[in-house]
Amino acid sequence: MLDVTRLGLPLFTLAIGGLNVKDFFAWKQGISLSIPDSAKPGLYARMRAVLAAGRLLPAMIAVATLAVLVNFIELLCTAGFPAIYTAILAQQNLHPLAYYAYLALYIVGYIADDSLMVAIAVIALSNRKLTECSGWWLKLISGAVMLGLACVLILQPELLI
Repeated sequence: MLDVTRLGLPLFTLAIGGLNVKDFFAWKQGISLSIPDSAKPGLYARMRAVLAAGRLLPAMIAVATLAVLVNFIELLCTAGFPAIYTAILAQQNLHPLAYYAYLALYIVGYIADDSLMVAIAVIALSNRKLTECSGWWLKLISGAVMLGLACVLILQPELLI
């Protein structure tokens, strides 16, 4: 199972990264992970309905669900780091309070970077509209990062430890 994950994750990442880079050079041609234009009006209408309803609870539930899904995917991509960290902690023969304090510190750090990225995205996107050109560049940058990570995972995974 570990070999399947060790090879499957980088291959999946290569495919996703490759599609994103392809979208920069061949926008709306062939297979794409972009939201199709035909689906956008319905999506926008549902988002406006949530905002217009003025009810905070449905919006918070939607945001929390998205956060859980994103963190689940992120956990799959970085599962080795928590495993190594907890294994090192277990070898230290720490008092239970110290052990759980170190776990809490790790979790706070893990959440802090996500929170920072969400805050930056919210601030950036609230001040300006994402244009199609910005979307192209976002696709290129995210695809290049994914391709780079996939290559490292395949060629030299020890660099990530």
